[in-house]
Parts: sequence; structure tokens; C-alpha cells
Amino acid sequence: MRESERDQEENGVTTVYLDNNATTAIDPRVANVMLAQLLDGPTNASSQHAYGRRSRSNLDAAVEAIGSCLGTRLDQPKGARLIITSGGTESNHQALTGLGHQGSIALSRIEHPSVIATAKWLEQQGRSLRWLNVDQDGLVDLDQLQTLVATDGHEIALVSIMAANNETGVIQPIINAAKICQTAGVPLHVDATQTVGKLPLNLSESGISALTFTAHKFHGPAGVGGLWLAPEMKVEPVFHGGEQQLETRPGTEPVALVVGMSEALKWAVDEMDQSTEHCRMLRDRLENGLIERHPDLVIQGKVHDRLPGTSSISFLKTDRQSMLMALDMVGIACSSGSACSSGSSPPSHVLTAMNCSLDEIESTLRFGVSKFSTIEEIDKSIDSISNAYNKLRKKTCVDN
Repeated sequence: MRESERDQEENGVTTVYLDNNATTAIDPRVANVMLAQLLDGPTNASSQHAYGRRSRSNLDAAVEAIGSCLGTRLDQPKGARLIITSGGTESNHQALTGLGHQGSIALSRIEHPSVIATAKWLEQQGRSLRWLNVDQDGLVDLDQLQTLVATDGHEIALVSIMAANNETGVIQPIINAAKICQTAGVPLHVDATQTVGKLPLNLSESGISALTFTAHKFHGPAGVGGLWLAPEMKVEPVFHGGEQQLETRPGTEPVALVVGMSEALKWAVDEMDQSTEHCRMLRDRLENGLIERHPDLVIQGKVHDRLPGTSSISFLKTDRQSMLMALDMVGIACSSGSACSSGSSPPSHVLTAMNCSLDEIESTLRFGVSKFSTIEEIDKSIDSISNAYNKLRKKTCVDN
């Protein structure tokens, strides 16, 4: 049995993996390319001998290929740059701490915890924060952004808005936000960890100043990501200790990981049309199948465009943690929110910002399908989720 997101077995239960917003299974084609790179010999792209030159060549080729997939040239002097990082959290941290050193930071209330936590840390250091609201279905209020930059633009050093929400999947109006920020002369950072490899992107025409992404969201390896910077952007390093990456992110570059990220992004972009259609079909099948059996379920963010594979469902009159554990026991892997905070399971700040009812906030689970998911898995999931919901809802009614 091939160990993948489709057929991992534990204690005799075959698990259906529906947590692809948290991380995705590595594409076997990517793993093979990485293995070849790892077996190619020592890889330190800073070394001047033959091994080092070959590593540098492989690294540069991978970075240029990533740029091509993102619609940006990364081989031009004083042009756009890509800083290789350990992933989305580090990229977000470097963007917020290293861009716009003076002035306020404006960010939406539904940003990923890595953005919000960094912003609140900066607030403790004396920076002021301006919060952008969202509507009841999770879309950022651009009228508020317009007013904010028009009245206080000279005080705002950076705006940070995610490309799509990691809990609801709601796609944010980033291009329009970029136009507003450009007119005001304020840089826009975009956390695109949920959209790179899933939605079309042309960075050279986007108006975005900085963009975060990470490989493990599009079937690449964990532990590597990027912070893209527009040509005019300069960023301060998070730490010091070497001359790599123009001293903005010192340390030996992980060549095999970058090669893997490049390969994964290439396949994600090449197969985007069919993957999008496949994931949307499975997501809709899951939602429609559950709604047919339980009309009282609430699909969060459904009125807006969403990521094709993301579904946030409120199982009213149940507790999300109890539901999560019940599904895990029958082989359905999902989550109760962001993977970076689900361990302690605090109430969702995203649903809170959307002014959802307490019942909705306390009962919402997130499901995420991928290009490896199957119709058979979705049909099994509908049965398992429905059964768990019936049992827990009945128990709640008895307890009350």
C-alpha cells in the first residue's frame, strides 16, 4: 500500500485525508527529483569548487523556474527578488518586521496567526496597528482600506492582506487592494500560502510589493518557502551571520528543498486547470451531500468565490473538538481551524471577525481536498460525517 493522503491505515482504519489546507502530501514526482538532487553529492551553493558550482547552478535554475511560474523575472540585476525561507511563517515574519520600519501596519482581522502574532509583537515594540474588517461572509472591506490610506496613508508603512483565507477559503480582492495601495504609495504584502499553485498569478502585473508562499501547500516539501519582493522593495534581515541571499537571509541554502519546491510548483501550475475542476467538484459533492441530509448545516463564506478545495462547515448544536475526535476515530482527517493554532483549539478569530453566532463558531470544522482526493473518499466521508453528526447532536440534546 502506497503511503499517501489517500490510503494511510492506522489501527485497521483507512484514513481519508481532508486537511489539505494544513499541508499536502508530497507529489511522488517531486520526491524523485529531490532524491536525485540529494544523491548528487554535497550541496553548498556558496562553495567555490565543482560541487559548489553545480549546486549554485541547480539552485539558480530552480529559483528562475519558480519565478516563471509566478509570472516574474528573478534573473535581472536590481529586479524582483526571491528570498528562500523555511516556510510561510518565516516569510510573513520577515515581511512584517523587515518592510516599512516606521509607521502603522494595516492588516485584516482574518490573517493567518503568523501574521497576527508578528503584528501584535511589533505593537508591543511601539508600532501601531490598524485593523481591516470583513463582511459576514469573510471578505475584506476595501472601502475601509480606501478610506484608511486616503486619510492616514502617510502614517501607514505597510498593508498586509492574505490572498485567500485558510479557514473559509474565501478569495480576497487582492488586485483591487494593490491598486488602492499603489495610488496611496503604500506597500502591500500578501500572504499567498493558500493560493500559490492553486490560482493563476502574474506578479509582474499584480501591483503587489511582497508575497509569501510555501511549498508544502502545493504538494512540495515542508521546510521551504519564499518571500517575493518587487524590484523597489528592500527588506531587513531577520537574523545575521552570513552573506547568503545578499545577507537578507543568511545560512546555507537547502538546494534539494528549493529544487523540490520548483518541481512541485511547475506541476501545480501545469495541472492547475484540471486540479481546480477536480477539487471544486469534490468540494461541492461533499457540501451538497451533507446539506441534503442535514439542511441546517452552515457553509461559511459560500456566497463569495472560494478556493476550489476548501470547505468550512458549521455543525450546529455540536462541539467542534468532539466532532473532530469522532471523525478521527472513523478515519476522517480534518481540522477545527488553522493548523498553527488547532492544538489548543481557541475560538476561530476568523469566524469571530465574521460575526458568526457562538453556535457556529463552536461547531465549525474545515475540510480540504486535493488533486489526489477521490469521489470514493468523498462519498465515504459524507456517510462518516453524517453519522458522527447525528450521534453527537443526539447526545447534546439528551445532555441538555
